[in-house]
Amino acid sequence: MTLDPFLMRAILAGLGVALAAAPLGCFVVWRRMAYFGDATAHAAMLGIALSLALSVPLLAGTLAVALTMALAVSRLSGRGIAVDTLLGVMSHSALAFGIVAIAFVPGVRLDLSAYLFGDILAVRWVDVALIWLGAASVSALVAWRWSALLTATLSPELAQASGIRPERERLILTVALALVVALAIKVVGVLLIAALLIIPAAAARPMARTPEGMAAIATALAAASVLAGIALSFAADTPTGPTIVCAAALVFVLSNSAAALLSRAPPR
Repeated sequence: MTLDPFLMRAILAGLGVALAAAPLGCFVVWRRMAYFGDATAHAAMLGIALSLALSVPLLAGTLAVALTMALAVSRLSGRGIAVDTLLGVMSHSALAFGIVAIAFVPGVRLDLSAYLFGDILAVRWVDVALIWLGAASVSALVAWRWSALLTATLSPELAQASGIRPERERLILTVALALVVALAIKVVGVLLIAALLIIPAAAARPMARTPEGMAAIATALAAASVLAGIALSFAADTPTGPTIVCAAALVFVLSNSAAALLSRAPPR
């Protein structure tokens, strides 16, 4: 069976995002940074408006704004002053201002649903190349800093005692997260990026015995969710980005249900 070119591009793009997002999502889960991912992803809508207004590549605009928001969020998180409320305001305000700003860009009429929920079936080969280049960069960065990132995440005090600066590791995580958000816009859209970061990692948690195992399982589950979501979307004619997230959510339910049943089973 020969796949149509648009399906092949969609599969490769989705797998590239899964490769970058899943290991990074483990740190998001461990650090309880779901709000961080939401705020960074929602800010990307301002980046889209900036790209359209300045006629620069979409990746450049979204990466610049997502990185700016991520750095601001990281600084606020470190202070711990009403963080949840302030991040909620920043997150939804950035999304709303982005949508309004796009309306003021002259000569531009967009289907906002493609940016809000993704349009993976419309990716081009150049998009696939950029996604895989970015995924390779994020994966290499996380692999290089894995031990330091893990130590700073699990015990900042131990990290400092070992000569590791937790603030630097948090900055590295922030940059990687902003890059993943910029890459994932066309695949799952602004509203669903955080879900693709968090759900595979959360689904992998009950099945993993080590942090490295959790990252590997999360990557496999994210890739399986992408493949299942594209197949279901093609068969049922549903929006592909949301269908991928639905597949990931189903995996999460099955994983945690199985873990709950096994924990209740009487020992032999």
